[in-house]
Amino acid sequence: MSSSTSLSRASAAGTLIALGIVYGDIGTSPLYTVRGVFANRPVTEEVVLGTISCIIWTLTLLTTVKYVFIALKADNHGEGGILALYAQLRRLRVKWLYLPAIIGAAALLADGIITPPISVSSAIEGLRIFNPELNTVPIVLAILVGLFALQQFGTAIIGKFFGPIMVVFFSMLGVLGITHLVHEPTILRALNPYYAVHLITQIPGAFWLLGSIFLCSTGAEALYADMGHVGRPNIYVSWTFVKICLLLNYLGQGAWLLQHLGPALGEKNLFFLMIPPALLLPAIILCTLATIIASQALISGSFTLVIEALRLHFWPKVRISYPTELRGQAYVASLNGLLLAGCVGVVLYFRESGKMEAAFGLAVTVTMLMTTVLLGYYLRLRRTAGLIIFGLIGLYFLIEGSFLVANLRKFPEGGWLSVMLSVLILGVMVSWIQGQKIRSDLTEFEPLADYLPLLKELSNDESIPKYATHLVYLTKSSDAKLVENAITHSIFKKRPKRADVYYLVHVDTTDDPYTRTYSVTHILPQEVVRIDFHLGFRVDQAVNYMFRQVVADLVKGGEVDITSRYESLRGQDVVGDFQFVILNKTLPYQHLLRGWKRLVLRAHGWLRWLGVSEQESFGLDNSAFTVENVPLRMPARPELQLTRE
Repeated sequence: MSSSTSLSRASAAGTLIALGIVYGDIGTSPLYTVRGVFANRPVTEEVVLGTISCIIWTLTLLTTVKYVFIALKADNHGEGGILALYAQLRRLRVKWLYLPAIIGAAALLADGIITPPISVSSAIEGLRIFNPELNTVPIVLAILVGLFALQQFGTAIIGKFFGPIMVVFFSMLGVLGITHLVHEPTILRALNPYYAVHLITQIPGAFWLLGSIFLCSTGAEALYADMGHVGRPNIYVSWTFVKICLLLNYLGQGAWLLQHLGPALGEKNLFFLMIPPALLLPAIILCTLATIIASQALISGSFTLVIEALRLHFWPKVRISYPTELRGQAYVASLNGLLLAGCVGVVLYFRESGKMEAAFGLAVTVTMLMTTVLLGYYLRLRRTAGLIIFGLIGLYFLIEGSFLVANLRKFPEGGWLSVMLSVLILGVMVSWIQGQKIRSDLTEFEPLADYLPLLKELSNDESIPKYATHLVYLTKSSDAKLVENAITHSIFKKRPKRADVYYLVHVDTTDDPYTRTYSVTHILPQEVVRIDFHLGFRVDQAVNYMFRQVVADLVKGGEVDITSRYESLRGQDVVGDFQFVILNKTLPYQHLLRGWKRLVLRAHGWLRWLGVSEQESFGLDNSAFTVENVPLRMPARPELQLTRE
């Protein structure tokens, strides 16, 4: 049974995996959401009812309706997430549509830096019930460093235990909530949305509590992004169980608060106050494991997001490795290091989860708003009635806009950190995208037909030493009739490169995530061959490996002859040599460009230097290759025109 088939319907195993992969972030939110509301605010009945009511309806309208019922159906061949959504919207040809995609992706990556510290810290701080003076920072740092160190080996082994642990964790949430709910069933009034509206509109200053209340839904975007790993039906089934457990726990927290009306909680963690002393230590251990799983989900999701951004040409080329055979399991060493440094910095700066809450939530709100924008275009693509689109998008702009405004109040207290991280990541994306566009605009293409006679003569000109039997160029031209002048410059105008067979290889990144097809055009039979790879935005572009497979297929079909053309070797059926030429396209006189273009190209060049080389990104490290510098365009210099004396 294929993986796609196994994800097309719910199963017990698939549901268990979904519990371990999808819900870590949203599942650990009870550890800090309600606590944040009452940390500095007296516990009163109307605020308790209003807070729990807001949480219930946020989980219903935002997580259940928007993400589970609407966004999960906006899948791209089973893949979810904001970049997968954008990939299928590119056919609309709306030029600016990439902006909400990269803004949302940048904010989601920023969230990936803040979530692990706050999740792990909120669990470990439960130990302060035993020792109020305990310094939890070293423990949190040790857990995070260990977690990031494990990434290079893959998470296939520990991933098998995620599901059962989360089943026990969610069951604990539900049982814990019920034990307090039965003692104070009046909290069930919070199911009425009246109390949520009353809190926001009638109680002075309560609107700003939405900044803390929003934290109950921060894992909704991750839920959408992880759909490709577990399948939509498994999320439908597992979310029913998860939501029931979450609602029971939040209702239980509200019931406990109704029995303890009075001063603010301060630094006390409401979640752990609800647990009987005899069960406190096992509960802390279980919560710590759950927060590690939540952190793992964010880390893996960040790897996937960057890989998708790279394939969509939104991110500089970085080294990617695949430590296990698991679908979607990848490791990005550079990003792993940056995430670890960011997490360590967050822990050392804020030191306590209560202070981290100020930096948490703002970035995710931005991502949710950007997803709403893209969902509006998706509904338009599906020919949904305009009134329905307007109503839904208007509703979610109102809800998420309110959360955004409330979260903006956190800016001076720590929200600036998530904004700064998002802007930095967005700056990388914009610099790369615009740099690619400028370089593409400066690239000149020429009709390949104009050079075919000369290419044929060069191939047969024995007065020129043979450069290679098979010569391979990577071309960015999507039109088989055109070729970059950089390639013709390399073949004819630098050292003439005589070969028996010339190959032009083009990689087309498709909107479908797992496309793996190719096409071959014999421009000059047995002399000039063009190969077009059509690869999904989640497929590793290992051109060297794929090129060898294609050549083997062509040999079987008698379309090309790869035996050596040297007389001493041909009779022995020795395979001829293959040489790749990597063109490093330089821009002479870059200083003559307009100011903003010059700045963008400098940033783009710096990012290229930090990333991996072309040969590494295409898997050509073990191949014979040559790197050549060729000019993109030689600009006119009329001020240097000379006059003969």
